[in-house]
Amino acid sequence: MKGKNSQHRFLGSLGLVLLGLGISATIAIAQGSGTSSSPISWLGLSWQAWVAITITLAALAGNMLTQLPPEIIFSGGVGLLLISGVLSSKDALAGFSNEGMITVAVLYVVVLGLEQTGGLSWISQQILGFPKTVRLALIRLVLPIIGMSAFLNNTPLVAMFLPVVNDWSRKLRLSPSKLMIPLSYASILGGICTLIGTSTNLVVNGLLISQAKMPGMGIFQITPIGIPCALIGFVYLLIFAPRLLPDRKPAISDYDDPRQYTVEMIVEPDSSIVGKTIEQAGLRHLPSLYLVEIARDQQLIPAVSPKEILRGNDQLIFAGVLDSVVDLRKVRGLRPATDQIFRLDAPQTDRCLVEAVVSNSSPLVGQTIREGKFRNRYNAVVVAASRNGERLGGKVGDIRLQAGDALLLEADPYFLDQQRVSRDFYLLSEVPNFEPLRHERGPIALVILIAMVAVAALGWLEMLNAAVIAALLMVATGCCPARKALNSIEWPV
Repeated sequence: MKGKNSQHRFLGSLGLVLLGLGISATIAIAQGSGTSSSPISWLGLSWQAWVAITITLAALAGNMLTQLPPEIIFSGGVGLLLISGVLSSKDALAGFSNEGMITVAVLYVVVLGLEQTGGLSWISQQILGFPKTVRLALIRLVLPIIGMSAFLNNTPLVAMFLPVVNDWSRKLRLSPSKLMIPLSYASILGGICTLIGTSTNLVVNGLLISQAKMPGMGIFQITPIGIPCALIGFVYLLIFAPRLLPDRKPAISDYDDPRQYTVEMIVEPDSSIVGKTIEQAGLRHLPSLYLVEIARDQQLIPAVSPKEILRGNDQLIFAGVLDSVVDLRKVRGLRPATDQIFRLDAPQTDRCLVEAVVSNSSPLVGQTIREGKFRNRYNAVVVAASRNGERLGGKVGDIRLQAGDALLLEADPYFLDQQRVSRDFYLLSEVPNFEPLRHERGPIALVILIAMVAVAALGWLEMLNAAVIAALLMVATGCCPARKALNSIEWPV
């Protein structure tokens, strides 16, 4: 059925293209027989104009009726205009030097710095909270996104917040389909409030400078028009989104994961969650993950109340599914309980999470994780363990391994290649979407972002210059790895 639909879309698109070409050809023939001075002219348009109109309509039809990526369709359209002689090679490539487009690309690196340091997650945790209803969730989501998208390009902002909102909806037990469309619309509404809010504004400003020879717009010049439009859009979303958006549930949810890992974390003494309750620290709302017990000064607290106050060096023992264990690793103020993790040879930003199943021929069988000297043997550290899909009691280091135990490992990037042929493990698989965060550099990333917006708003620098400096600072200060900077750019956009 899917193949037939694709064929129908392709044939429909091809039909529209042929129809447009036929119209142009008919006009050309008719006008060629009517006048000799202008062989192809109708309604005051030259043949080049009609070819351009036809290719534009074909490109729009291709986007509507086919599953081809937009960048392929539009690049093909530019190629046809170039081959037909409507555009010169200089004109065809001129758009790639547009100041607004380059600014959008550079802003991806700035947003990557915020993501890698946990700055974006920190902002979301402080603002989103834990509302009880869909409308309250929309208020907590839409207003901050409008505010942030006024200063961050909406495309990378939505890309960054998609996993945040998805995780947030899991914690709130709400369908993501109730929040994803409002997320997109909120970014658009905020983008119209400032010059740097959306790539469209930047591209138009670039054309204003290059084509109209005007000085360009100020960063807040369109704000008096944009804010009323954004407020009207916000009210509309608040009223109609809960009614019109579907309440979709996944066929297989995170709660269907049969594996229950045991993981041990320590509260860092100087972290911001010290002095907060379990609920205030956000440790009670992680889906399919619960706090089993707290070890504090030789005292064991087995039944942990959500009102329990966290103290520095508290050892928290959790049990839950894999996705929530990964989320736990991203919580600011928590670190794995084992000190072995700081002795791995690989830099923290290069490490990966790997699921491994202990084989019956492994030398670790019958030994505890601590006795087996796991780090020395494999240059990897066990951060969580599971047996027969059930959680294991006690601390991770004291677990006596058996064949079939599932281990969650933090390892260097070469671990998978080295151990695939090993007889010590049955199965090895890398956990996707794991990025070690550099929490200690979060304040630096936020300062760079604020400074970028400030110098552009005050007119001290052009937006492109401010964005380039901010991107370079993100790399220079270690907020994002240089090797990931170029990969962060969405080239199709």
